[in-house]
Amino acid sequence: MNKTPAVRFIGFAEDWEQRKLGEVGKTYSGLSGKTKDDFGHGEAKFVTYMNVFSNSVCLPNMTEAVEIDNKQNKVLFGDVLFTTSSETPEEVGMSSVWLENAENIYLNSFCFGYRPTKEFNPYYLAYMLRSPSIREKITFLAQGISRYNISKNKMMDIEIPIPSIVEQKQIGEHFRTLDSLITLHQRKYEKLKNIKKSMLEKMFPKNGSNVPEIRFKGFTDAWEQRKLGDMGSTFNGLSGKTKDDFGHGEAKFITYMNVFSNPIADLTMTESIEIDKKQKSVKAGDVFFTTSSETPDEVGMSSVMPEDADNIYLNSFCFGYRPTEKFDLNYLAYVLRADSFRKEMTFLAQGISRYNISKNKVMEVCIPVPTIEEQTKVGRYFRNLDNLITLHHRKLEKLEQIKQAMLHKMFV
Repeated sequence: MNKTPAVRFIGFAEDWEQRKLGEVGKTYSGLSGKTKDDFGHGEAKFVTYMNVFSNSVCLPNMTEAVEIDNKQNKVLFGDVLFTTSSETPEEVGMSSVWLENAENIYLNSFCFGYRPTKEFNPYYLAYMLRSPSIREKITFLAQGISRYNISKNKMMDIEIPIPSIVEQKQIGEHFRTLDSLITLHQRKYEKLKNIKKSMLEKMFPKNGSNVPEIRFKGFTDAWEQRKLGDMGSTFNGLSGKTKDDFGHGEAKFITYMNVFSNPIADLTMTESIEIDKKQKSVKAGDVFFTTSSETPDEVGMSSVMPEDADNIYLNSFCFGYRPTEKFDLNYLAYVLRADSFRKEMTFLAQGISRYNISKNKVMEVCIPVPTIEEQTKVGRYFRNLDNLITLHHRKLEKLEQIKQAMLHKMFV
């Protein structure tokens, strides 16, 4: 059976051949007969399961040392590696192509190898085997209950589309370029996140100091240390609500995940609710704190209300804090996410399987308070940095969406 894809490069009109994997290549096993004493040393390397699972093209640095014997199968340039099991049927039989000319490379024991006997462009092979049409065929073959496995013999019966080698090369290069662009933006995104993490540690005082390690020029005054409870008061989130009150009504509430995820609340992350007069609405400058989480280092996460809005309330798994003194809102948002403050929150967390925090104890925590002018500078710096991080994240998401759409349309 011959087919053509929905999207293809100009100049190609021929039908694509359909051939079974077993007709155009042969399989081999990963490592066998190894004990834990064989791993972590030796001159040979093996491609890890996660390398195969995570990457269309294997990363050469995701290999580990192993002592080898003569009965093991080497991995060669152009080989395809498949995972044999996973926790879900959708994740079984993930493939990755090895594109290194390296000596003494082997395959982990939870995967099998496939060596083409027909000429393929290796990048075409890498992305075609990750296309939705092929992934659907592989998922269908997965068998199991709590863990899913796949038979390499059945895998060899799967039909794959094979265009001319010239068209393969163009398709392979297209996806290779797209992946390079995704990797570039991923690195920029990660770099910006690391800069933010470092600055949250260095631009606020720590270890009893009254000045930060890094600050803007023109500021030399010591920063005050003030208890939150001396500069504001707390209020409760929604109370007395039943499930029938949610999902409709003119009022909105700030969700738990909104508070948890954003130093500055995202007013698009609100949900509808029927409200009564005893509930307290929120306003610009209010700070929201989560009261519980599954780990102590994630309890007491904070978010600041950026602007006034009518009929907005706070979810019942958070409490609010309303400052009575003037703060730059951006500064407040980030000082409460600073490394020093987060350590205080973690220290106050109590629990075993779920951790909680007392709002009274939170009010005893001191925060550093510089002049309003310096607050504005610091707050604006972090807000701009977050905007840049968001921009790169959106670009990354868009590129991923383009790649997924092309994987759908450029293969049959």
